[in-house]
Amino acid sequence: MVDKELCMSRFLAFRYIEDEDLNFFDGLKHSVWKRPSSGNTHVVGSADEIDQAIRQETESFFVPGKTALFLSGGIDSAILASYLPRGTKAYTFHCVAEGAINETEQAARYAAEYGLDHEVIDMRWEDFEELTPELLRHDGVPFHSIEVQLLKAARRAKADGFDHLILGESADGVFGGLDGLLSKDWTLEELMERYSFVRPERALKNPVSVRDVYERYLRPDGIMDIEEFIHGVFCIESSCSYLHAFDLAGVSALMPYGRMRMSGPLDLARVRRGESKYLLRELFARRYPGMDAPRKIPMPRATTQWFADWRGPTRPEFIPGCQKDMTGDQKWLVWCLERFLNAYENGELS
Repeated sequence: MVDKELCMSRFLAFRYIEDEDLNFFDGLKHSVWKRPSSGNTHVVGSADEIDQAIRQETESFFVPGKTALFLSGGIDSAILASYLPRGTKAYTFHCVAEGAINETEQAARYAAEYGLDHEVIDMRWEDFEELTPELLRHDGVPFHSIEVQLLKAARRAKADGFDHLILGESADGVFGGLDGLLSKDWTLEELMERYSFVRPERALKNPVSVRDVYERYLRPDGIMDIEEFIHGVFCIESSCSYLHAFDLAGVSALMPYGRMRMSGPLDLARVRRGESKYLLRELFARRYPGMDAPRKIPMPRATTQWFADWRGPTRPEFIPGCQKDMTGDQKWLVWCLERFLNAYENGELS
């Protein structure tokens, strides 16, 4: 099915198009990450079982001299770092912009703890301008800003001889790291306001409702099944960014947490008391005794700084001045969508 206006609204709300059969224009197609079947995942319910699953996954994937780790300042990739042989290459991203989040020092502590070869990859706005057209052609859809960083880093790793990459992606969705979304019971309207990255009606002149996506996860009691929503929407969207970037870069990737499932429901009471990812925190404490677990930070991206002076979209599909009260990440979505539409009209996506 081709429906430009529906795709525009879906992308702004969810950062991806969840249906592979739905496209902006004739002649375009895109791919969506698929969750592993239950028979191909590890069912875990304790730190010990997660430990065993990580060992099995990393040992079967690791190729000496060909495998590197993407290491952030958080606990997810730090845990994975502790299972890799000494001397393994570990890359950390750093957005070069005044006031941008810098995870490099914390990541260096993890690397030093286990003797990894640590290297920082700088990310600049020029990288986004350079790589965005290529990603738009490859993906067939506009995309989340992390794809640029992932593509640049994957290509750096491949140039250095590493075509097997290990990442901590998926831990938040599997183990209760999205404490904001898990913080309460949500009605449909509340979750639409809380989750939608950009409400389509606030940016588009002809928005299409995305309510039907949320309705799929509405329980009979009028409360959203937030855990199923996270697995069915957020986890797929997040993993799509990795799928697209690594496919374009021509590398293989292992996301061990994405190959795990909880044996029972999350202990929401613990999460809501401030113990997000409580099983991973327990494992982190074992692997890094005496080191405090850092505050959770999403993959850093300096969109606030880079879009500070952006004057907003000029295409007729957008409400003039819609960017005025947006965050940097929201501005990126509108900017990328406009770039995508321009690229199609200019014949740059074929």
